[in-house]
Amino acid sequence: MSESIFIGGSGKDEVLSLKLANRHGLITGATGTGKTVTLQILAEGFSKAGVPVFCADVKGDLSGIAMPGDPKDFLLKRAEQIGIADSYDFEGFPTVFWDLFGEQGHPLRATVSEIGPLLLARILDLNDTQEGVLNIAFELADDEGLLLLDLKDLRAMIAHVGERAPELSKVYGNVSAASVGAIQRALLVLEREGADQFFGEPALDIADFARTTRDGLGIVNILAADKLMHSPRLYATFLLWMLSELFEELPEVGDPEKPKLVFFFDEAHLLFTEAPKALLQKVEQVVRLIRSKGVGVYFVTQNPLDVPDTVLAQLGNRVQHALRAFTPRDQKAVRAAAETFRPNPDLDTAQVITELGVGEALVSTLEGKGIPSVVQRTLIRPPASRMGPVTPAERRDCIESSPIYGLYERTRDRESAYEVLLERARKQQEREEGERGREADEEARSGTRRTRSGFQVPDFGRDDTRGPSREPARRPRASSRDSVVEAGMKSAARSLGSSLGRALVRGVLGSLKRGF
Repeated sequence: MSESIFIGGSGKDEVLSLKLANRHGLITGATGTGKTVTLQILAEGFSKAGVPVFCADVKGDLSGIAMPGDPKDFLLKRAEQIGIADSYDFEGFPTVFWDLFGEQGHPLRATVSEIGPLLLARILDLNDTQEGVLNIAFELADDEGLLLLDLKDLRAMIAHVGERAPELSKVYGNVSAASVGAIQRALLVLEREGADQFFGEPALDIADFARTTRDGLGIVNILAADKLMHSPRLYATFLLWMLSELFEELPEVGDPEKPKLVFFFDEAHLLFTEAPKALLQKVEQVVRLIRSKGVGVYFVTQNPLDVPDTVLAQLGNRVQHALRAFTPRDQKAVRAAAETFRPNPDLDTAQVITELGVGEALVSTLEGKGIPSVVQRTLIRPPASRMGPVTPAERRDCIESSPIYGLYERTRDRESAYEVLLERARKQQEREEGERGREADEEARSGTRRTRSGFQVPDFGRDDTRGPSREPARRPRASSRDSVVEAGMKSAARSLGSSLGRALVRGVLGSLKRGF
């Protein structure tokens, strides 16, 4: 059992081989059938095997993995039914809590440059034309060494692109005022949803997910996602960004004896709903290739039809809880789920899927040379940790005692595109005011004045000592460059110090690679 994770009993032990755990997996089933408990026992098994885990806690009850479970009668009965009563014990597991909003865990941030234009275009729901303008903004930022760290930087950069539209259109392609305005409006909506707390520094170091304790247990990283679920595009973008970061940063390891890291993506349909074809292709590419980096990806959703076929084909380890065939789509899902399993001559798989009780599932995992096992009706083992959420006090204790406490709690504010563009605008305004002052001095010395069109008008001996002119002196107007840039920058400044120049490299999802 040290080379596998015990899932449950079907008359024999159903296990997940650690050597094949990085071949990815799928946990499906209707609401209330036991998907979360299955996720919990797998996370416990990986942690015991020394494999760090990341999982999104959508309902809040997965947080209980940090605390020992309670010896309830139905848990003890299930342990006896599957023959583990003598070894069944209750224990908590080392847990680190995260939260994009910094309320229920360590703050979790990424810079705009790391997210990249492809994922940002999705989160902003941009059309092809608007996405093109967003790509121009990123390309211009790279060419001019302007760092995009937070939303203020991006809004300033979009405004800068808008004011230089005639010039940039000749080099990068057409830049329309309508597209610039649409992007700015979308950024404002995103900021009001709380995304301004996610974009910034210090950015997450993916290595902080891949930690183990001194006694060799894998850390269980739990993302508080109950509030995040109200911003599904932000949730999906964050999860896809994490996959791309792992794909870019981790070295090739082939087929290790156990995974380096395992991700559970709950409510996986949010990753794929209304996703453009280009993005789905990137997700498929990352899922297919990240296996060789030693990373296992497990999708958790209600219906197997929620996952595109190209991704579903990569998921070798399957746990199917009950589905209810009330509608034609439900019946189609049942047939699709049954057909993906290796048949068992003793089971009518499609019929059994609709008859499974809570805590029961059809299980098929990879064995031998990566061949799926025959599907078996299985009683899922009870968890050793708590079934239910931690209390606020327990959560706070976990946060303050975690190994990364203090690394992400305080934001960092450095020089970036916002400050650079603001400084450029200020210097431009000073130059223009200086030029206007010199022109006024020249006019005063020559005794001439100019019309608005620039023609000189003779003084005709006008006596300026008679008093002020009828028309009061006008204040010099700020340049259009200044007004547009300052309109896009209303918050305090950020930035990075040194220029990256033109040699920035972007990764598989358009995100900025680290190490430059």
